Amino acid sequence: MGSTRRGGADLTGDERSTFGVIGVVCAVAGFFVMGFVLGPIAMVCGWLAMGRRWTGARSKAALVAVVLGAIDTVLALIWLASASGSWGLWM
Repeated sequence: MGSTRRGGADLTGDERSTFGVIGVVCAVAGFFVMGFVLGPIAMVCGWLAMGRRWTGARSKAALVAVVLGAIDTVLALIWLASASGSWGLWM
């Protein structure tokens, strides 16, 4: 039988690379539009690309996706918190 971890199957190297690239693209796009949605998506894709663990070998794209996704999410939350009441967001 193939080796699977508890909680799901391992991803292949190609799948991890794909998730890393998708995460970076989402993180960069999130700086311009919908950061509160694309930031967490980038973090999840980066986390999956890292193999769901912080230790061991990981690609640079995966780490960049996690870090930029976190920055993107924080900036989006700050923007939402500082939004003026005149926009109708907090009525």
